[in-house]
Formats: sequence, structure tokens, C-alpha cells
Amino acid sequence: MTTEWDALPDTIQTFMTALDTREVDTVLATLTTDAVVTDEGHDYRGHDEIGAWVSTAAAEYTYTTAFTGATATEAGVDVQQHLEGDFPGGVADLHYRFTLDGAAISRVVIEP
Repeated sequence: MTTEWDALPDTIQTFMTALDTREVDTVLATLTTDAVVTDEGHDYRGHDEIGAWVSTAAAEYTYTTAFTGATATEAGVDVQQHLEGDFPGGVADLHYRFTLDGAAISRVVIEP
């Protein structure tokens, strides 16, 4: 089942928006205390590691993001996002695979 942006859980909308603007405290507020984020094959565990990742992830690049869709899964939600910018390759389509624990996010896997 495909989901529009407005139909996503509030925590996922908040996470995605705050991640784009590197608002560390807002991102962390959407997560369980033992959350794990996987990006570029590396796991960031807990608020300290995830907070450091949010503040530095792709900070050396300028880019724009666009929501392109979302799909409900057994574990949570798969959000698709299109990026364009001055990073190697210049264009990327990423999946943000969210696992929810109640309303909070317990896991995010970011991959092509």
C-alpha cells in the first residue's frame, strides 16, 4: 500500500524534516533510547552516536531532497526520497526503512 506524505506517522515526518535541517534534538525526540540508524553500511547506536551522525552526515555537501513515496511494511514504513546536489554522482534515490516501537522509531536503515 502506497502512502502520501500527509498519511505518514508524525514521528516519521518529524524525523525526515529534522534530518534534512540537521536538528539533532528533534531527530532524537522521535527515537527510542536504544534506536539504531544504519547509513552507508555503518550502524549508529543510541542517542549519542545518532546525534553525532545527524550533525555531520553529508555536511560537506549541498543538496536538495524530495519525498517520492512511501510504502507500509510489516515492520513499519519505507520512505523513498530523491536527492540532488554536489555529492559524488550528483543524484541519489534512497530508501529510509523505518521500524516503529509504538509511535517511536526504533530502527532506520538508509540505502539505495
